[in-house]
Amino acid sequence: MEVTTKAVQLHGGYGYMKDYPLERMYRDAKITEIYEGTSEIHKVVIAREVMKR
Repeated sequence: MEVTTKAVQLHGGYGYMKDYPLERMYRDAKITEIYEGTSEIHKVVIAREVMKR
């Protein structure tokens, strides 16, 4: 997500236009992040598993 965000910022308004592949990459990265859950939730889940051991 970090890379696509920086790429969109680099390209400015063109990064949001559906005419360019970058828009699709940004959208895909964002939905993957939402679908998988936030990194904070992952950290909590991993910490719980480690503490069980």
